[in-house]
Amino acid sequence: MSYVEEMFSLENVNAVITGGAGVLPSAMARVMLRAGARVSIWGRGTHHPVSDAVDALESETEAAGRVFGETIDTADETAVREALSRTEAAMGMPNLLVNGVGGNKGKSDFTEIDTETFSRVVEMNLLGGLVIPSKVFAARWKERDVKASIINLASMTSYVPLSGVWAYNAAKSAVKNLTEGAARELAPLIRVNAIAPGFFIGHQNKALLVANEETGELTERGRAIIDRTPFGRFGGMEDIEGATVFLASEKASGFVTGVTLPVDGGYLTDNI
Repeated sequence: MSYVEEMFSLENVNAVITGGAGVLPSAMARVMLRAGARVSIWGRGTHHPVSDAVDALESETEAAGRVFGETIDTADETAVREALSRTEAAMGMPNLLVNGVGGNKGKSDFTEIDTETFSRVVEMNLLGGLVIPSKVFAARWKERDVKASIINLASMTSYVPLSGVWAYNAAKSAVKNLTEGAARELAPLIRVNAIAPGFFIGHQNKALLVANEETGELTERGRAIIDRTPFGRFGGMEDIEGATVFLASEKASGFVTGVTLPVDGGYLTDNI
């Protein structure tokens, strides 16, 4: 094994990726499989069936026998415990959790916030998207003395609020905060980090950013984002791969915890 392979190999990683049928989590799953990991995709299967995601990953990465799946609501603590036990029986004890559940619903002025929708978005991104899975996995790891790692999905809104998406702003700023707090409490047994993707086009934000898919014409919001991104483009799936492997590899990032790593084409450097 070469030095680079030894540094970044994930052959000893058993990863659970929640929200794994989504665009970014599935890209993270692909690169982990290509680096040798075993991966279990967890999702509700509402829009993207988990079995389809498993089949696609096996086909794309030639990783038959290393891809597993669970149809689950990660906001249900009992269901998460049971799914963790089933996953352990299928592929061995997971030692990496990627909290990829998240998303937004709607956009409004602050005075027009629908509080029920606000609560659902916070629950999706913060409870199902971080707190409950992390609590269950960390408790199991501490009980078994398993050296492990958590990677949360933060956002540009973890740093700078975006207009109109109040619940998403609140939840994702909390993701960064809880990443730091959990890293402090769970060290040194469990590392806790986050990736903050810049603007990547996915299922949920495509309509907000792209006015015409055939021509590539952007919406006003899409153009504003590109104007503030020094790289002058949206992120591609390949842009998330290196950060994923780095944080997943104990060899490469074993002394890194509490970090939220922006992968944003320089968006956060925008100034006047």
